Formats: sequence, C-alpha cells, structure tokens
Amino acid sequence: METTTSNGYAFLTIVIIAVMLLLVMALTLILFFYLSRKKVVKKELEKQQLVIGHQKEMLLAAIETQEEERKRIAQDLHDDISSKLNVVSLNAQFLLEEEMEGEELKQMLTQVLQITNATLDTSRKIAHNLLPPILEKFGLGAAIEEVCEEYHKSKKVSVTLDNKYQTSFLAEQEELHVFRIVQELLNNSLKHGKATEIAVSIATDVSSGLTLVYRDNGKGFDVDKAMLKKGLGLQNIESRLEILKGNINYKSKPGEGVLVAIKIN
Repeated sequence: METTTSNGYAFLTIVIIAVMLLLVMALTLILFFYLSRKKVVKKELEKQQLVIGHQKEMLLAAIETQEEERKRIAQDLHDDISSKLNVVSLNAQFLLEEEMEGEELKQMLTQVLQITNATLDTSRKIAHNLLPPILEKFGLGAAIEEVCEEYHKSKKVSVTLDNKYQTSFLAEQEELHVFRIVQELLNNSLKHGKATEIAVSIATDVSSGLTLVYRDNGKGFDVDKAMLKKGLGLQNIESRLEILKGNINYKSKPGEGVLVAIKIN
C-alpha cells in the first residue's frame, strides 16, 4: 500500500514538474516572440522614420528650389523688364510734353521701338525658362537638343548629344522633370566643374525604361562627401527623380570629371 502511494506521489510530482517545465517553455517562447516582435516593430518604425525623413528632405529641397526659381524670376522681371518699361514710359512722357519734329522725333521713336523689342525678347526668355515652348510642342528629345545646342553655341563648352528618345515616351510633366535635370547638370558642369567638354546620351526602351548618361571633363568631386552635404542642385535633381521613381548614380573623383547615370523605369 505504501509502495503504491509512493508511486502515486512520484507520478504526481513528475506530472507537476512536466507541467511546470511546459509552462516555463511556453512563457519563454511567448517572451521570445514578444521581444522578437518588439525588435521587428522597432526596426519598422525606424525604417518608416527614415523614409519620412527622406521624403521631408526631398520636399524641403523642392520647396527651396521653387523659392529660388521665384526669386530669380522676380529679379529678372525687376532688373530687365521693369527698368526697360520705365525708360519707355519716360520717353513716351517726353514725347507728349515736348514738341518734336523731323530727325529728333524719329530718333526718339526708334529708341522706344528698340527698348520695346528688347523687353519682348526678355519676356520670351523668362517664359522659355518657365516652360520651354519647344518642350510643349515637340517633346523632351527636341528640348534637350535645343538646350545642348545653346550651350554648344556659347563657345564656352563643347556639347555632344546622342538622342534616342522616343516621342511621348514619358508624360508631359515627367518630361519637364527630366529636362530640368539635364539643365541642372549642364549648369553644374559650367558653374562648378568648369568643364570644356560634355557628352549627353538619352535612350528609351519599353522593357528597360529611360536611360540618361551624362559625362563631363570638369573638376570632378568626392562623391561620398557630396552625398553627405548635398547642395541645392543635387537636392533638386534627387527631388525630381523621387517624383519620377527613378534612381541616379554618380562616378567622379577630383580632377577626373563626372559620370552620371540616371534610370527611370
């Protein structure tokens, strides 16, 4: 009888120990999954914060770019158009107040006409910078050809273009973003890189998307340092590529020019 009782207690003890071990294992697993889940959630939050931070940075860059563009347009309007119109106004006032005849009147009217034509030319240039007419009428390929030709004709730099862009491959607003990127690269090559030779290549394919390759023989730069402290120009390019869902790669070293590869799927 005592043996049976002892066996019963031993069995009960084993069962209790087994249950306790199972409980400990269960608690351990629950704790493990809880901590693992917590780490996953933390990483996801950190990832989202990085994405939000990047988006905020791109948005600020876009806003800053717009503000700079507005300031430039306002300055152009004030310095060029306003000053020329003031001269026209003064000349018109003078014509009304003074009795002029013959050659003197002809000279005054000729001056007014010259200033008026110069004002019209300036207004066309400002409108061209806002939205190039050729881009609206003939598309991205023609617009890039025109801007490259303008830089080439300046005699400050030799620009070659390999243009294999398919008409209307991108939507009109997307084409404007790519055009502004090319403008920014050209401007950087002359302003900062002091380049004398530039090569631009653009191609499109239904399966691989748009590829833009840009090279210059300018001063170059340290890519790692440039990525840590991006100037307004680089931020402008990246904010536009963010909208286009494209990517960009830079290859450059001080004294070795710049190679820029852009891909838009």
